[in-house]
Parts: sequence; C-alpha cells; structure tokens
Amino acid sequence: MSFKKESFGQTKEGAWASLYTVENKNGVVAKYTDFGAILVSLYVPDKNGELEDVVLGFDKLEDYFVNEPNFGSTIGRHANRIGGAAFELNGVKYELDKNDGNNNLHGGFDGYHKRLWNADTYDEQRGQVIEFTYESADGDQGFPGNLKISVKYILTDDNSIIIEYNAVPDKDTVINLTNHSYFNLAGQASGTILNQTAWIDADEFTFADEESIPNGEIRKTAGTPMDFTVPKKVGQDIEADYDQLNWGKGFDHNWILKTKKGETSLVASLYDEVSGRYMEVWTDLPGIQFYTGNFLDGSLTGKDGAKYIQRSGLCFETQYFPNAINVPAFEQPVTKAGETYHTETIYKFSVR
Repeated sequence: MSFKKESFGQTKEGAWASLYTVENKNGVVAKYTDFGAILVSLYVPDKNGELEDVVLGFDKLEDYFVNEPNFGSTIGRHANRIGGAAFELNGVKYELDKNDGNNNLHGGFDGYHKRLWNADTYDEQRGQVIEFTYESADGDQGFPGNLKISVKYILTDDNSIIIEYNAVPDKDTVINLTNHSYFNLAGQASGTILNQTAWIDADEFTFADEESIPNGEIRKTAGTPMDFTVPKKVGQDIEADYDQLNWGKGFDHNWILKTKKGETSLVASLYDEVSGRYMEVWTDLPGIQFYTGNFLDGSLTGKDGAKYIQRSGLCFETQYFPNAINVPAFEQPVTKAGETYHTETIYKFSVR
C-alpha cells in the first residue's frame, strides 16, 4: 500500500488542513481530509478494471465549510434527527440547536464534520489505517460529557473501507456516529443513481412524520415502496404515491436491521449493471438511513466540475434509530460514563 499527505488549504480559523491519499495493492485509491474526518474520494475499478471516483464531494477545502449535504462527512455527536431539538437523560433536560425546522439534525449548526481533527496513519493487519481523533467538550452542541472520539478508516486489500468508531465519555451521554458518504457506482459525475439496484435486509422501517421524525410506530416494508428485500432499481418506486415518499421527497428513512449487537453483518448492497460495480454494506448497528439525495438540486458544483442534480448519489448511513432518545421502545443511543462506544461499518467493493 502507498500513502501520501499534502496540504488541502486553510480553515476559516487559519489552521492548515491536509489531504491524505491511500492506495491498496489493487489500485483502489481513497482520499480523506482531517477537516471533518471526511472521505473525499474513492476510486474503485469497474468490470474492465477502469477506476472511477464513486463518492460525491468537492475539490476545494472551502466548499466543505458549508457542505450542506454533508458529503463524505463523519457525523456527530448525534447523527440524524432528534425531535424538538431536546431530550432528557438521567432526569436532566438538554436543549440542542434547532437546525432542521423545530428539530436537531446531525448534531446541530456546528457538526463534527466542520471541525479539524487530529490524524495518524499506520498499517495494521487489516490494512492501511487513517485514524482521526477529536475531543468534544462537555456541553459541546448541548450534549453532556467530555467525549474522546476515534474514527478509523481502514483500506483493505479486498477493496473494503472499514470505518471503526470508538468513543469514551466521562458522563452518561448520547452518541450516534455515522458516515454520510453519497455513493454513485457509475461515478460521481455520471448523473442519477435511479438505475442502480439496491437491496436492504429489512422487513420493517420506522415511520417518520412530515418533519421526518420517528414517533415509535414501526411499519412492515412488505407491500409498500419501502420493500428492498428483493433487489430492485432505486428509481422503481421512488415516485410512488405513498405518505413516506411524499413527505420525504423520496427515500430518506430508517430501515430496521436484523443485526446482533457486537456482530458485523451484511445488511445492504448496491449494484450498477453498466459498470459492473457492486457494493456491500456491513454493520453491527440496529438501523440504516437510506437516503437518495432528494434535496440535491444541481446548484452545487462538485469534483471535476460535476453538477450534482437530484438523486445523483445515495447514502447508507448506519445508525441508532433517529429520535431514539425520545422513544423509549427503541434501542437507546446512550453510552455510560467511562464505557466505550464501539461500532463498525464496512463498505466493500467488487465487480459482477
């Protein structure tokens, strides 16, 4: 494997950010930045061995300062939505940023994807590691507890990116970290993902109201457009007249996975027939937010001048359920003082 570090520009505060490039023995290339612990690019081969960048993103650091779609981002302290931008823990009410209507989304206005992280690079048995670390203070974004966070990206020689999250708080707190990469297996500049074929191993999903907030209601996927238990084109049912799709402007929901705590399982896949690229998603988390880039509108210019039109990428955000902290029946995203939050998600690439 080879590894390179170069300057990626200056943050608003005047600190220097770096771009890290890693290549495995098969020529797969991953690029990351310590600004936001972001996955910037990922070049994987098609069935003819041609490399293409399959994640949406920007060429310049400055474009990541806003990054409203959260391209490639490490999201925290809490990924996805918390209804009413507030929760109660151990009898104390915590108020958060209302940055999504009346709700909190992806940690608030100052998410972890807008911070400069420390970075370390090394080899381990599984592959080439870039480990980003950050210390989030007690009260940061409104959440309790000082939190020491580590996000490892590991590029393996079987063309996987393993993302390993570890975090230790000094108070009981809410933690729900995820990666917000937008994938397009035909290439990041190729247009929509509507003809790519998705599969999600989930018989149920969490109903979301008109503000995309789950309230505890669980629906079966069978007989609805939300059923991906048999692989189908992303675009097949995306325009169906169904409350969830009408409100979300497409797929932007949490599917309930069949995972077991501490065991990494295959939960989803994506296939592009034209290029032959195939991606598997593995995780040990209970949920996955499948989002089809519904709010991209062509106004953003990405890498190599690409115009990111609606549905030009999709996300598989592994997670605890949205708003779980306010729904006691859901598995809780709470880590106790001194305990270690540990989860793993793998994006594995091959051809068919």
